[in-house]
Amino acid sequence: MPPPAPGDREARRKDVSEAVWRVLADKGFGGLTLRAVAAEMGASTGMLMHYFPTKRALTTHALDLLEKRTAERPRRARTAEGLATVRAMLLDILPLTPGDTARNRIWVSSWDLSLADDALTAEQAARYTRLRSTIRPHFDAARELGQLATDADTDQLAAAAVAFTHGLVVQALFDPGRFPDEAQTAMLDGFLDSIAAERIRGRGGRRT
Repeated sequence: MPPPAPGDREARRKDVSEAVWRVLADKGFGGLTLRAVAAEMGASTGMLMHYFPTKRALTTHALDLLEKRTAERPRRARTAEGLATVRAMLLDILPLTPGDTARNRIWVSSWDLSLADDALTAEQAARYTRLRSTIRPHFDAARELGQLATDADTDQLAAAAVAFTHGLVVQALFDPGRFPDEAQTAMLDGFLDSIAAERIRGRGGRRT
């Protein structure tokens, strides 16, 4: 396949991205190579090197593509402010549908590569920072609505929520029989109830 003309480059890059995604879905990051993507496209590795001159460039693109696909996935309705929205956002992370299970498998398969490269580690840390920053305002709203203690640290709550949810993701991926959909949902609800229960501090032990 010849190198793309300038006007075709964007269309060709989209084709490459689709091939990268199919390889990720089938093999995870462990199977992501220039050769595998080229075979998926029926193209040569030489053509792909116009886009990804190194394995690291391919990996970086794949992580960006995964983040984009994750952001564009269907979301649950957010019918109320505060903790109800936090719940919907965290349910969207859990592997409760085939699509979310596939995306989470790909994310987990990327961690080994990310941990082995300082720049990729920093990029992954930035992704977690962005995730926490999208959740924190809804904890702020919950505090204003009286769903949390007035002195609740919403930065810490957002960090705890992400850590809990991603830990549950890993357990559900490795042991789906022990963590079916209803168990994941119940555990998440229990976690959020424990946060809300902090409202009893200084109130004589009674929930307000």
